[in-house]
Amino acid sequence: MARTFSIRRQRGFTTIAMICFFALYLPIAVLVFYSFNAGTSLASFEGVSLQWFAKAFENQQVIDASLRSLQIAAIAAVIATIAATMAALATTRTEPYRGLTLKYAFINQPLMIPEIVTAVALLIFFARIKIWTGYSGLGYLIAAHTAFCIPFAYLPIRARLENMDLTLEKAAADLYATPWNAFRYVTLPLLWPGILAGFMLAFVISLDDVVITEFVKSAGQDTLPTYMLGQIRRNVTPEMNAISTLFLLLSICVVTVFFIVNRKRV
Repeated sequence: MARTFSIRRQRGFTTIAMICFFALYLPIAVLVFYSFNAGTSLASFEGVSLQWFAKAFENQQVIDASLRSLQIAAIAAVIATIAATMAALATTRTEPYRGLTLKYAFINQPLMIPEIVTAVALLIFFARIKIWTGYSGLGYLIAAHTAFCIPFAYLPIRARLENMDLTLEKAAADLYATPWNAFRYVTLPLLWPGILAGFMLAFVISLDDVVITEFVKSAGQDTLPTYMLGQIRRNVTPEMNAISTLFLLLSICVVTVFFIVNRKRV
């Protein structure tokens, strides 16, 4: 009897996997460890202290940048998820036709183009709008983040739709359900895990973005990543480690909540 192929049985797989895990997570572990440093040095550990976390919470610039990041990420993720859901429905609940592949490529274009190119293009585009309208609020950052996050939300939603059984949707149609009622009572509940996954990806990507934000933002519109980048250029202190640790904790919480909710629904 032929043995089933398994990558885990290959010689050296465990060693290579452990090296990859160490390369990925060891720097993060070091960062978290030094965020509790009692001293001001980034090279030597001088005892355990929470002073840098306290300073981060007392830093009004950090608080403002964090709230701004959450605001932009939440709004952009909601809009991107709604747009991605409509796009996924339009490209999966239809018979294949000429030009459908082109639409896939168009929706996923932000993933294929270097982010710096997108950032420069948005800078030029929004600069003209600012001149014409005189508006320089957060709307530009929200629009830029939304456009960039749509493909990240689109991929899991589309994958969920493609793997869904159409029997229930066809049964609803046979029972004279309108397209909206069929979507609301049949498709949407089955699609919800994919929507949550798309929203989570869009939220985290927006929260973490630096390049596009750095090019599009106006004065006084720093998000937490751009604020940290500016501080690192001036002087690196353990406060940056503490902020990064809190940022990491927030990301872990978002992912954990998603998996808990998704597990209950599946």
